[in-house]
Amino acid sequence: MENNKPDYVYDNVIQINDADSSRRFLANVFMWMFVALGISALLAYLFASTSLQQVMIDPTTGLTGLGIVIMFAPLAFVLIMSFGVNRIPYGVLALLYVAYAAVTGMSFSIILLAYTASSVLGVFLTTSIVFGIMAIAGYTTKTDLTKFGSILIMFLIGIVVASLVNMFLHSTGLQMLISYIGVAVFVGLTAYDVQKLKNIGAGVTYGDATASKMALMGGLTLYLDFINLFLFLLRIFGRRR
Repeated sequence: MENNKPDYVYDNVIQINDADSSRRFLANVFMWMFVALGISALLAYLFASTSLQQVMIDPTTGLTGLGIVIMFAPLAFVLIMSFGVNRIPYGVLALLYVAYAAVTGMSFSIILLAYTASSVLGVFLTTSIVFGIMAIAGYTTKTDLTKFGSILIMFLIGIVVASLVNMFLHSTGLQMLISYIGVAVFVGLTAYDVQKLKNIGAGVTYGDATASKMALMGGLTLYLDFINLFLFLLRIFGRRR
């Protein structure tokens, strides 16, 4: 599960307050998000449906050494990009982003093997619809969602802790509860993050990074919202093989 929510702090950004600038910025954000989703979907399909899965899974022993590395690699990429955003050159940051999307897709292939293709497709379409609705809501609402952001982050931390505990308890009931709460949290975070990025695009932000870097990291934020929402919905509605 990709329950990583990077929080970025930018300084010295000029305030523009321009609606057109905000729209252009969000267009770049969503472009980066769709690039990551496309790369992840392609790699997940290739590794789940071809002989490439043997690189990650041994039929007798389970995950291979490389498979274990790939499962944990996405977190390392997120941490590097999050903490190094103001120091890493834009070109290198973009390469890290693409690599992150690729290894995430590889790790997803293991998860997707446990579910039928039809249920995965159905959950993906459901996730897309829910995400789209909440993104529009976050963009158009006049309500300031800032006060909800801290509450949602607290719930997210609780989900991470509960998930770690359940790794030892193996409780199906707790797992389902976590999944339902996870769906609610990432539905809310989608609206919150889109509104935050809308404000960033208009110049109301705080950062020492170029607009291009901020758009890329914004794409990462929405990508994480999408895939976490997808994974929690898959736990609830996915049909296992």
